[in-house]
Amino acid sequence: MLKKIQKKRLFKLIGVIFLIGFLIYFLLNGTNLIGRNTDTFLVEEGTLSYEEEAEGYIIRDENVLSGTNSSNGVSQIVSEGSRVSKGESVFRYYLGDEEEINSQIEELDNQIDEALQNSQDQITYGDVVSLETEIKNTLNELYKSNSIQDIEEYKKTLNSYATKKAEIAGEASPAGSYIRELIETRKNLSNQLNSNSETIVADRAGIISYRVDGLEEVLTINNEDFSYLSTELLDSFGLNVGVSIPESQEAGKIINNYYCYIACPINTENSEVASVGDEVILRLSDGSEIPAEISYIVQENKDRILVFRVTEGVEKLVEYRKISFEIVWWSYSGWKISNSAIVEENDLSYVYVSKAGVPEKVLVKVLRQNDTYSIVENYTNDELVELGYSVDEIQNMSQIKLFDQIIIKNE
Repeated sequence: MLKKIQKKRLFKLIGVIFLIGFLIYFLLNGTNLIGRNTDTFLVEEGTLSYEEEAEGYIIRDENVLSGTNSSNGVSQIVSEGSRVSKGESVFRYYLGDEEEINSQIEELDNQIDEALQNSQDQITYGDVVSLETEIKNTLNELYKSNSIQDIEEYKKTLNSYATKKAEIAGEASPAGSYIRELIETRKNLSNQLNSNSETIVADRAGIISYRVDGLEEVLTINNEDFSYLSTELLDSFGLNVGVSIPESQEAGKIINNYYCYIACPINTENSEVASVGDEVILRLSDGSEIPAEISYIVQENKDRILVFRVTEGVEKLVEYRKISFEIVWWSYSGWKISNSAIVEENDLSYVYVSKAGVPEKVLVKVLRQNDTYSIVENYTNDELVELGYSVDEIQNMSQIKLFDQIIIKNE
């Protein structure tokens, strides 16, 4: 009987010791959790980035093309945004009396058509029928085209076909001398347009734009020396964000479409530590993202102007001089956890992983962090050795894993 009582006492004592041990373990490993409500979440893959809103001024390698008859207005030979080669005709200036000459040519075309209709029963068709087929096909292509350059070419082709048709018909018609006279008058007027018109050619290869704002000679690349930039200079332009540069009726320009620069006045913590050569992502207002590199920094007291070099999406920026965008300073992918789950001790970061309801403290390495979340991973064995852990300690350490249940502290 005595032995039974002693056994019971022994079991009670063992139970008390176990309970005390559990409490000690809990106090040592869950001190930060006692007295607080807790939630849990699963460790999952995620992406974390840090971005800031900014505005910038676009600086291009561009050269303005203009002539002496700019007051008459531009007639585009090559349409906006098209590529041109060096020496290619880009645009011409209207003549002062061009409208009157074109009106005379149109009237002559009507007279020629009327003369042909009156004599067509006496004309032997052959090449004329062939030309009419070519005219019909060219008209179909013209109606389908949205390119100013193509439309101008089609018009030239149609004029050529119409003239040839009239010449053939004029030779075969009793009224041939009258038709030939009309044709000759028309040729003289066309020659007058071409000979007196001032045509501007490309001085180099690139893309043509007629969006000339007068800042082409102010915002220059100058061998990547942007020391002339200042917030005072940029503000003096009085530009609004995202406003399209209107097309000029006096000039055009050739733009290097392989790269451009964006000068960005900014005063933030990230800009203060930014350096030449740093790579970032610029997220444009349409949601597209383009890589950029900091190529120059202008320091103005506490403010800075970061000059980004851009080599992608240059064409979509041609329309603007000042734009808004987001600077994505960094982006990391990995195991994403809430900052509320991280406990800092002795300059190291820990999380509590729920193991069958029991919190277990696990060491983690924080790669990146914003105001809400962190991207974390496990330390390598070599890194743990550098932190001062022994081989035995490393072997017994738990590691965070995908889909672990992490405890979040609710203050």
